[in-house]
Amino acid sequence: MSEAPVAERPTVLVVDDEEDLRDIMRRMLERRGYATLVAGDPEEAMSVCREHPGEIAALVTDLTLPGVSGGELAGAASDLRPGLGVVFISGLPKDIAVTKGLVGADALLVKKPFTADALLAALKSVLGQNG
Repeated sequence: MSEAPVAERPTVLVVDDEEDLRDIMRRMLERRGYATLVAGDPEEAMSVCREHPGEIAALVTDLTLPGVSGGELAGAASDLRPGLGVVFISGLPKDIAVTKGLVGADALLVKKPFTADALLAALKSVLGQNG
């Protein structure tokens, strides 16, 4: 069964300080029908959260960013955008990230390197989508 085109594409904000990885994630998501916004650091991400006129359905952020952690960014972004789904990307295993206090035990973390399918499955999970 093919997926019917959706009138409203969920918008995802992708935050990573590595431009190549940010671009790869953006393309992965756009190929699967998501609209994307990108930011290279927490300051730029917060600016996008404040200024983007439409809904932002989810934040996909690297856990280690210059300045503040992805966890801190997610908290601040969620204050501006209540209901924002969050997916963390990290080279650290989740148990270590939780132990270090970088994310909560209930956080959704995709470990680098990851596949498009792994990223999309995590995103669908935080957005409450099936498939």
